[in-house]
Amino acid sequence: MKTRITELFGIEHPIIQGGMHYVGFAEMAAAVSNAGGLGIITGLTQGTPEKLAREIERCKGMTDKPFGVNLTFLPSVTPPDYPGFVEAIVKSGVKAVETAGNNPAKWLPALKEAGIKVIHKCTSVRHSLKAEAIGCDAVSVDGFECGGHPGEDDVPNFILLPRAAEELKIPFVASGGMADGRSLVAALALGAEGMNMGTRFIATVDAPVHQNVKDALVKASELDTRLIMRPLRNTERVLTNAAVERLLTKEKEMGDKLSFGDIAAEVAGVYPKILRDGDMDAGGWSCGMVAGLIHDIPTVKELIDRIMAEADEIIARRLQGLRAA
Repeated sequence: MKTRITELFGIEHPIIQGGMHYVGFAEMAAAVSNAGGLGIITGLTQGTPEKLAREIERCKGMTDKPFGVNLTFLPSVTPPDYPGFVEAIVKSGVKAVETAGNNPAKWLPALKEAGIKVIHKCTSVRHSLKAEAIGCDAVSVDGFECGGHPGEDDVPNFILLPRAAEELKIPFVASGGMADGRSLVAALALGAEGMNMGTRFIATVDAPVHQNVKDALVKASELDTRLIMRPLRNTERVLTNAAVERLLTKEKEMGDKLSFGDIAAEVAGVYPKILRDGDMDAGGWSCGMVAGLIHDIPTVKELIDRIMAEADEIIARRLQGLRAA
């Protein structure tokens, strides 16, 4: 399947693996790229620019296909070494970067000068247009269904994607609720040029996370995510567990007196405990509503091959059949 996204990134299938904290290691990125998609190493998970450079080299030893790096720009009293991370990416020769969080304009000149294609994650049309205006090559449009931070507008993809198609000139992919061939065809029909999957890729054999996490996703339904940190206007969609329900109780009881410190135990530093160690009640971790569409744990190649076969079947048979009728 050829779209502007496959052409932009030099990939076979219009499927991108989103950057995910403590998931986006070399094993994950290489598996997706080897299967024809665009794998993504999560930069901040590596901790330092030096470790990121080593992880990129490790990934190069696992695939000769294109892969990218996610770099999330977060407001912080003590920010990460962003100049160092950008330098490590540029020197590595990686040609794709997924940016997220704050406006990446400051870092675009260095990335673009190195011939790197930049796709920025956005949760609204206005932010997507800003990304286009500052020179991003593509946008990942994240609907309200997505795991992680869906923004504060609460617009689902059935509205957000066609609105983006009405306004944007650069290509964009659909993110949030993406799981299978149906998702891909729907995204294409609504104006996207491909799809970004996060949660679905965690429930694969290749994902470098604890088996408890994969099993939890198979067990979960579409009703098992919660929105946390909404009173702080830093909303995150997570899979429910004891710590998350405890956090929500605090939010309700404290109202506008809530501060981040009040819920830090449930959200700060919990990713290694959950994704690496399998402690499923340690705290809140990003998970999309798409968990309701996850019923098995295939290899990444099996998943992507299945998605593309389903998409071809829907387009060639079901939709063509409806047209003929």
